[in-house]
Amino acid sequence: MSSSTSSSDARWGGFGRTFLAAATLLAAALLALAFLVDPYDSGRSPLTLKTGVSPQGPRTAAASRGRDPQFSGAIFGNSHIQLVSPEQLAQQTGIPFVSLIAPATGPRESLVLLDWFLRHRKEQAKALVVGIDVRWCTADPTLAIEKPFPFWLFESSTVRYLAGLLRFDVIEETLRRLRYLTAKQPERARPDGYWDYEAGYEVQGFHSDPVRRAQLLEPLDISGGNATGPFPAATALRDLLDRLAPGVPVVLVRPPNFVSGLPKPGTPGAGADAACRDAYARLAAERPRTALVDWRVDRPENREPDNYFDHTHYRRKIAGPLAADIAAAIIGLR
Repeated sequence: MSSSTSSSDARWGGFGRTFLAAATLLAAALLALAFLVDPYDSGRSPLTLKTGVSPQGPRTAAASRGRDPQFSGAIFGNSHIQLVSPEQLAQQTGIPFVSLIAPATGPRESLVLLDWFLRHRKEQAKALVVGIDVRWCTADPTLAIEKPFPFWLFESSTVRYLAGLLRFDVIEETLRRLRYLTAKQPERARPDGYWDYEAGYEVQGFHSDPVRRAQLLEPLDISGGNATGPFPAATALRDLLDRLAPGVPVVLVRPPNFVSGLPKPGTPGAGADAACRDAYARLAAERPRTALVDWRVDRPENREPDNYFDHTHYRRKIAGPLAADIAAAIIGLR
């Protein structure tokens, strides 16, 4: 090997080591910055920072909302309980509520958010509302998820949290966080987490499109298919409540479905639906101060097409009475 080749290799080797060192230092600096400014207001920063977060998705905003001390009640679930207003529950029960829903999630994500909320109460929570839709009927012990979820953000382990901060979207949110912290009157995400999806569905033509209207009237099996059990989500929920919320009033809610999404009596779907309902009815019967509010039944409101966008997403005209029933159940558990 010639001396010139050896010299070139040495230069490239030196460049590689310098580049690696610079990249490591940059990553460390960005990680330190993200830790200090706490882009999702998780409360882990040693600094005293402005309360709340800028507008962002509920999956990450839940870190800030879930530890907000002004709330002593919380709603958990996905879009099937999204329209239940925390403000209405607060007015009717006297308990300040926050909505910690996240669309397209299931029991695994809700249990994580429930754990986060309960771990951040200085005083015992006053009420919990959990939406129990078909995803809670699974027999899968892993409680598999359908969409990405930032589990790292709600970790009790600081090391895992720091590892989660090492991603590009965190860099983007860190920059938005800096603007939020330095602005005199920054735009803040709604503290109680309420998110009305009606406008979004209207824009997509769920009421004006004849094809979508026709689809709503077509029968759809959304029973889950688990007629024999087990129901690991019910077991996991019971274990978490026993560990972190003994004595706390809990309302389990089976959200409304349009009548064409309800199983016909005598069918396998009806058997699966009944088995799942029974699993959560047993939880409610066996655990003190627990109630089941079941709107997944054939009732007049669920026969009116104008009350629904699709088989499982209803409008505010149903959400209001549903919230009233939940509030009444909470009051009855006192």
